[in-house]
Amino acid sequence: MSETWSGKAGSEQEAVRRLGVKYPIVQGPFGGGLSTTRLAATVSNLGGLGSFGAYTLPPDELGRLTQELRSLTSQPFAVNLWVSDHDPGGLNLSPEAFDRAYALFEPFYRELGVDKPERPERFSQRFEDQVDALLEARPPVFSFVFGVPSATILAECRRRGIVTVGAATSIAEAQALDNAGVDLIVATGFEAGGHRPSFLARAEDSLMGTLALTPLVADRVKAPVIAAGGISDARGVRAVLALGAQAGQIGTAFLACEESGATPEHRAALFSDKSQATVLTRAFSGRLARGLRNRWSDEMNARAAQLLPFPVQGWFLSKLRPAVVKAGRTDLISLWSGQGAPNLKHRTAPELMESLVRGLLQPGP
Repeated sequence: MSETWSGKAGSEQEAVRRLGVKYPIVQGPFGGGLSTTRLAATVSNLGGLGSFGAYTLPPDELGRLTQELRSLTSQPFAVNLWVSDHDPGGLNLSPEAFDRAYALFEPFYRELGVDKPERPERFSQRFEDQVDALLEARPPVFSFVFGVPSATILAECRRRGIVTVGAATSIAEAQALDNAGVDLIVATGFEAGGHRPSFLARAEDSLMGTLALTPLVADRVKAPVIAAGGISDARGVRAVLALGAQAGQIGTAFLACEESGATPEHRAALFSDKSQATVLTRAFSGRLARGLRNRWSDEMNARAAQLLPFPVQGWFLSKLRPAVVKAGRTDLISLWSGQGAPNLKHRTAPELMESLVRGLLQPGP
C-alpha cells in the first residue's frame, strides 16, 4: 500500500512523528525472556514501533541488545525497563527468611525434580545500573513502567535524543508523567495482559478500563497518548484513536506470533478456549498481572496471604521454568494474556502487521 499514516491530517500525526514510525502501532514489551530482537525488528521494519522488555537483563547486556537491534532494523525501536525494581521486603532475604520462603515452593520443586536454588545477594537487577547502560547505548526510544525516572535521567535522554515513553494506569499517574516532561504516555487499561504498571496507588485500586481511561488521560495531558489494553486488531486501534489516543499498543496479539519468545504451548493456549479465562493475580511475580488461569494461579491464590513480595515470588517461579518448559507443561508457568485473546487470528508478525495496517488505511464498514 502506498498510503501511509503520515498522510493523515491533524494531531493524529504527532505520536508517529515523535516516535519516527509510519503507523500508530506499538508492540508491547514483554519481559522474562518473552521479548526477542526478531519480533521487535520485524515490527519496526514494517512501520510500527517494535519493543524489547529488558528489565531482567544485567546492565552489561543492554549495549549488546541495542547493537543487535540496530543490526536488524534501521527504524526506531524501544527498550523497556522497570523504574521500580523491588517491593518492600523484596530486595534481599536473610538465610532464615529464604528458607521460610522456599517452603511455599518446595512441593513444586520436588514434583519437577528441581534442586533448591542458592540464595542470591539480590533478586533483581538494579534500575539505576540498567539505565546508566541504556543511556550509554542510546536506543531510539526508552519506554518504562512502574514509575517516573528522575529529572536527571529524563534530561539526559533529551540531551542524547532518546524519546521517552511512560505507562500510566490512572489520571494521576498520567499527569505525573506529563509534568515530568515524558514525551509520550501509555494509558494502560486493565484488559491488558502482563503486569499492571501502577505506581501511585495499589494496582488493585487502579483498574480502569481502556475505554474510560484513554479519553480521561488524553483530555488532561499535553503529551501524545498511546492506548493499551484489549487491543488485538485494527478495530481496536481505530477505537482508541477515536477516543483521543494517537497510537495503539498491542501486546498479546504479538506475543502469540511465532517470532516472540513464548513457548509453543503458550502460543497454542492463546489460540485455544483457555484464552477465555484470564485472571489478575500476584501469584506469578508478586505484582498484580493478568495471565491465563492455570494450576499455579489457582493454588497460589488459595494461599494469597503467603505470597512473597516482588521480585522474590517471581524469582522462585523462574527457577522452575526450565523444567516446566522442557516438559511442555503449562500448569506451573506464567502464561501472560490480555482479555482480547479469544479474537486472535494471526500467527506471524508480518501477517498481523499487514492486517493492522490494511485495517487502518482501508477500514471496512
